[in-house]
Amino acid sequence: MTLIKTVAIVLTTFTALSCKDRPNNKPSGIVSEEKIESKKQENMNVLFVLTSHDKLGDTGKKTGFWVEEFANPYYTLLDKGATITIATPNGGAAPIDPSSDSPDAATDDTERYNKDEKTKALIANTHKLANINANDFDAVFYPGGHGPLWDLANDKTSIALIEKFNAQNKPIAFVCHAPAALKDVKGTNGEPLVRGKKVTGFTNTEEDAVGLTEVVPFLVEDMLNNNGGIYSKKDDWAAYAIQDGNLITGQNPASSELVAEKLLESLK
Repeated sequence: MTLIKTVAIVLTTFTALSCKDRPNNKPSGIVSEEKIESKKQENMNVLFVLTSHDKLGDTGKKTGFWVEEFANPYYTLLDKGATITIATPNGGAAPIDPSSDSPDAATDDTERYNKDEKTKALIANTHKLANINANDFDAVFYPGGHGPLWDLANDKTSIALIEKFNAQNKPIAFVCHAPAALKDVKGTNGEPLVRGKKVTGFTNTEEDAVGLTEVVPFLVEDMLNNNGGIYSKKDDWAAYAIQDGNLITGQNPASSELVAEKLLESLK
């Protein structure tokens, strides 16, 4: 065997062994971006804050949180590995708005929720908001329904919690009527948190369309404008969400998916 042939065989063997030790021919010591992203998402700790209020003013009807506005963001985050904690001002069972549990309001996510006994058990046994520490979470999300207009809008514990999340520059997200919880929240400058920020929420015309303009304690659109927010909206019932810094808001139930996507992106 000639010297040239011997050298060629040695080089071929070395190359084969080298490739065998490196799966997919990727250089050793390099972690794929997919693995890094997956690890980040698996470490997400997100707080969901739901209403405890179940009375629709003086109408004698019930209200609570809107199932779709909870379910879509919940499963969007859960499926990406997030750990989700659910809390309410009173703790215990969170009331569901009956209108959101009707066939007319059904979506793939509400159907999934209706079959999800584990999650329904969490809704029936929520944590008390006063026992929650913002330091334990990476973000907070508030679903709507009319309930927040009566309790979360005025709940001092909720207000302080949002202010702490904001001071820590963590994502704070709200959809539909949930921006009501921002009514008395202050930013780090002592001004209303929404002042000068791009925001949206349930519109005056949408409230009029459901016949509750004279029933609710205040209108979300009016409150956001009065607090200095740069309010914008799309047509009634159109999906619309907007983000300004760490603040994410969505217009109506159809906007819950957009809010969830923006929240998830903020957590990456």
